[in-house]
Amino acid sequence: MLPQEFYTQRIIDLKAGFIKLNKRKSLLAWLRLATIISMGLCWYFLQPFGWLYILIPVLLLAILFTRLIYIDLKNKSHIEHTGFLITINEAELKALVHDYLNFPAGNEFIKKDHLYANDLDIFGHASLYQYLNRTNSEMGNTILANWLLNPAGKENILQKQVAVKELKGLHQWRQQLQALGTAKKIKKDTLLRLQNWFTEKNQFINNKVWLILQYLLPVFIITIISLNISDTISNYFRNYCLLIAAVVSFYIYKKVTPIHQQVSKITDELEILSASIQLIEETNFKSDYLKQLQNKFKFQNSKASLKLEQLKKILERFDLRYNPVVFIPLAIIMQWDLQQAIALEKWKNKYHTDVLNWFNSLGEFEALNSLAILSFNHPGWCFPEIKDEHFYIEGKNIGHPLIENVKCVTNQIHINKTGKLMLVTGSNMAGKSTYLRSIGINTVLAMAGAPVCASSFSISPVQVISSMRITDNLEESTSTFYAELKKLKTVIDKVNDNEKVFILLDEILRGTNSFDRHTGSAALIKQLIKHQAVGIIATHDIELAALKNEFPENILNYHFDVQVSNDELYFDYKLKDGICNSMNASILMKKIGIDI
Repeated sequence: MLPQEFYTQRIIDLKAGFIKLNKRKSLLAWLRLATIISMGLCWYFLQPFGWLYILIPVLLLAILFTRLIYIDLKNKSHIEHTGFLITINEAELKALVHDYLNFPAGNEFIKKDHLYANDLDIFGHASLYQYLNRTNSEMGNTILANWLLNPAGKENILQKQVAVKELKGLHQWRQQLQALGTAKKIKKDTLLRLQNWFTEKNQFINNKVWLILQYLLPVFIITIISLNISDTISNYFRNYCLLIAAVVSFYIYKKVTPIHQQVSKITDELEILSASIQLIEETNFKSDYLKQLQNKFKFQNSKASLKLEQLKKILERFDLRYNPVVFIPLAIIMQWDLQQAIALEKWKNKYHTDVLNWFNSLGEFEALNSLAILSFNHPGWCFPEIKDEHFYIEGKNIGHPLIENVKCVTNQIHINKTGKLMLVTGSNMAGKSTYLRSIGINTVLAMAGAPVCASSFSISPVQVISSMRITDNLEESTSTFYAELKKLKTVIDKVNDNEKVFILLDEILRGTNSFDRHTGSAALIKQLIKHQAVGIIATHDIELAALKNEFPENILNYHFDVQVSNDELYFDYKLKDGICNSMNASILMKKIGIDI
């Protein structure tokens, strides 16, 4: 089934289920009302027969009412979850027609001096990250961003590819994971708060006095209250004992408050984390990479989801201190804060070393899920073949992922060893820069383990480095020309260090005069060839193409041209062999009124 058909049918099915759930919600409301009315009728009609006749049916009806409330809460949860699923499928239908700007743009990951991220639109408005990101947790956001910022090795790339292919086929599983994460965003702050708590020393479980008082004080107070009820001891003595218990409880309250402030108000996130992990735990994965991630949720003979559920319940009991009516009696009689503080510290001692892995593993599943959705949405894309030798790249029908299919013109590339530079000449607006970005962004996808926008693609593991979009910096008093020199120095340093890089340069030294520009560009190209560098250089300087006479084994000349008819320009955006012989600058200048 094609993606559009799948999402359309899924929305139809989900909306039908949504209607049924809402009908059930209405029915449950009427049943609760009927139960209350029945309790009143039992009270009214059975009163003459005595309390026993009233008590039993009213008690049974109260149990039924409680059960109906539980069923209703569960039904409301299903309604909310179904609503999330409908929204997810509607968003994917929009994404298929390149309406994807409602997804997170990843502005927080923009790095001014990154080797290629700014040139290739990896982050920000209408970026690659915004196009493919379907993560919900902040850990997932970060992991996906790191995959796009840092190329992986061959083994890791191949492992991700197999994992992504498996997840691609788990349609409903993928959406379940998304829907769970949509309910409540899991933030890094939650993990940070837990980590800070983990580093603090235990205040209670290492002190035998507190461990004894944990049981002794509640038993003592309950005994006192029981003796008072049976008139064995006076109210005065009872009140005196309760006052002592209240003082102890207040002391514990002050002592425990900093701990509570660290871990409170994260129960909703823990619930989502536990439910998401449970979904992963219960799935039978086949790929080794997914199994390895899944195994991180196993703890001895138990599961991470159960342990997180334990923590959630402890925190829910701890949060009763927000309800004074319930908390004060529990604090005085049961020393409630002490009980929960000891339970928390015991949990921390057992599981604190595993929690970081649980958060990060879920984030990695979300990142892989994003790549799987990308693959499912684009059945015509391929997973690249990863070569061992450096350097190799070959691709057919390569397009730019961020250009709509109806507008996207595809091209090819073939570089089979180091020391080769593609010189791409051409007129303005003919497609040189888009071609460089198409090659660059697909290389970034390939290094992340993702599918690429091509019918076939082979590449060796490599670090992309580019100089395409240069701007000045008034704050640093940096001109455009000097900013480009700084970038080119980074390129030269990596080449001189024999690093495995793939260079993308667009219009070298554009900020200086034509003579210096040609001289400097030619010198740079010669230096790159000398160090067996590999890359693509787009330029208007046709004379640079003459370097092929000097370096016939190293220079590969290609071009984009323009056709002119009746002073109108026509572009086909197709890469062609050889040097460009048609330029359009004079025609464009004539069109704006410059006499030439």
